[in-house]
Amino acid sequence: MSRDAAAGNWSRAGVAGVAIGVIAAGAAAGIAMDRLAVGRGMRKKARLALDATGPYGALRGAPGKAVADDGTQLYYETDELDDLPDPAADAPRRRRLFGRKAPAPVTVVFSHGYCLNQDSWHFQRAALRGLVRTVHWDQRSHGRSGRGVAQRGPGAVPVTIEQLGRDLKAVIDAAAPEGPLVLVGHSMGGMTMMALADQYPELVRERVVAVALVGTSSGRLGEVNYGLPVAGVNAVRRVLPGVLKALGSQPELVERGRRASADLFAGLIKRYSFSSKDVDPAVARFAERMIEGTPIDVVAEFYPAFADHDKTGALAEFREVPALVLAGESDLVTPSTHSEAIADLLPDAELVLVPDAGHLVMLEHPEVVTDRLADLLTRAGAVPAGANVDPHGSTARPGG
Repeated sequence: MSRDAAAGNWSRAGVAGVAIGVIAAGAAAGIAMDRLAVGRGMRKKARLALDATGPYGALRGAPGKAVADDGTQLYYETDELDDLPDPAADAPRRRRLFGRKAPAPVTVVFSHGYCLNQDSWHFQRAALRGLVRTVHWDQRSHGRSGRGVAQRGPGAVPVTIEQLGRDLKAVIDAAAPEGPLVLVGHSMGGMTMMALADQYPELVRERVVAVALVGTSSGRLGEVNYGLPVAGVNAVRRVLPGVLKALGSQPELVERGRRASADLFAGLIKRYSFSSKDVDPAVARFAERMIEGTPIDVVAEFYPAFADHDKTGALAEFREVPALVLAGESDLVTPSTHSEAIADLLPDAELVLVPDAGHLVMLEHPEVVTDRLADLLTRAGAVPAGANVDPHGSTARPGG
């Protein structure tokens, strides 16, 4: 390869890396000026320090694996109810009727968003531990789940939101085969829930007792401007096909380009994940690590699915159950108007728009999200009224 050709490849890789950083965070934007005032070496040391001290994403549960309809291995973890002391333990033992078993508990299934993983629910998971049975899973090709089988090899097919709905069904079948369900989803995770309802309406009618849709959309994502002027949005959309082609052919080269532009990438993530100025740096770094951990080719293969996403009709399956629809008022990725449109179609929904909050509202303002989620679980009978739910969560289990 000639020197000029090599230089051209590196240049394209850098551009592609930056552009995919844009896609992963939402769209292109400027970098905060304060990042420019600090040396690159100091920023690297700060990132390493935050990685070492931040407790976020450290919670683990009982591991399990589900198998999707195309053979993809889907990783999930279960947090069971604590074995609380029985107040009647000292009373005479009651006779148990032959063949009758205790009803299955309510299971809350958390689905994460694009370029994230199950740890994005860190605060809510910590707060609910021991109070309700929860399942946290990694979407295909994210986190600890396997790469999508259908997306590999010469016969590869694009990822669809419909496929993600079938993946969620596989996780439910494996981790919560019986008993009531509460479905909680952020961004792509909410879309996954809609796809489940669209393809398995009988499951929703028979078992789902409440839903929480956080920072998500039922469609028309192609109209989102990501806070950019029209010219900027059009420019991103013009380069996108070429970027995706480059990613498919040279993912390793593009990964190096993305690493080379790490500071730009971090700035984009912060802008499109959060809105408030005083986000805990460790939380911001935690979000950055999750998005960094998503391979470039995974980012590329998922992105086209959002343009085709339209599950407005499927929302009718959630009309009969309590619902929480919550979004950050300053969300640039799935604007709050999309949440308002969802709430308009769900008569029993509580609509919560969180001021000074961006797309990762459950990390930026965990106390608000946890409080409203706890209220939803109480309304659904999943958590007893008056249960002590720590709104910020804790990395320690109750009593431990």
